[in-house]
Amino acid sequence: MNMKRRQFVTLCGSLALGAGSRAAFADDQGLKEPVHRVAKAPNSVEPTPVHPLDRALDIARSGLAGCRKNIDDYTAILIKRERIDDVLGAHEYMQVKIRNRKVQNGQIIQPLSVYINFLKPSSVKGREVIYVEGQNDNNIIAHEGGLKGKFLPTVNLPPDGMLAMRGQRYPMTEIGVENLIVKLIERGQQARQFSDVQCEFRKNARVQNRVCTVLQVTQPTKQPNLEFYQASVFIDDQLNVPIRYIAYDWPQHADAPLDVLEEYNYLNLKVNVGLKDEDFDPHNPAYKFY
Repeated sequence: MNMKRRQFVTLCGSLALGAGSRAAFADDQGLKEPVHRVAKAPNSVEPTPVHPLDRALDIARSGLAGCRKNIDDYTAILIKRERIDDVLGAHEYMQVKIRNRKVQNGQIIQPLSVYINFLKPSSVKGREVIYVEGQNDNNIIAHEGGLKGKFLPTVNLPPDGMLAMRGQRYPMTEIGVENLIVKLIERGQQARQFSDVQCEFRKNARVQNRVCTVLQVTQPTKQPNLEFYQASVFIDDQLNVPIRYIAYDWPQHADAPLDVLEEYNYLNLKVNVGLKDEDFDPHNPAYKFY
């Protein structure tokens, strides 16, 4: 690996799961941290079924089926922050374009396609990353922004390789709302075997101007296969997909504040906008890969 590749700083991972700004595509000064409010009215808390997670899993499965059936593509401002090696990073703001994977008769007829343009902070501003499932040997294509972008080349990297994963919890192949729902279902199924898991639903929360139902899951007992102490999922009432997810680690003692493990916000989400192949082409003249 040459020196330029070694100098190449961390690239985008997921979200997932990862992983928007009130000012959407505004300039750097206009970007704000996500705003969210949860209704506190007594009647906003709804009863849960026999196991607290049963209804949550039903909602997640319904959302996944709807996403796969009804959403072909979308644009958003993704805001993410992640704890890596016990250090919580700053909020990262990204303009994202995503085409969902579509499968017909066991064949992929539309591959997962991702374009990311980093907006903030200044250390990553101008970075662009593209991934198209099944193309470019399944590698990501990326370049840095700012002064670094003038000296460092556009590179191809495996999405789960050391350089691409530096400072990331998940590879870029796991980004997007659909992948987030899949991950939530997996975690819910793991947690369902424990009887002390708690689950609450609250109506009339808001993420920016979107009305949401909040699912809050608390796992009091730390188990080897559980990944968080508490997590909140904000499900857009109109789109029936999660647009905000934040998870916390187990507190060190009873009165300790909760430490964020990971947070992903999809703001200004616009679905079925008709993204084309050129939106995921590094030779697109609107991009700066070469």
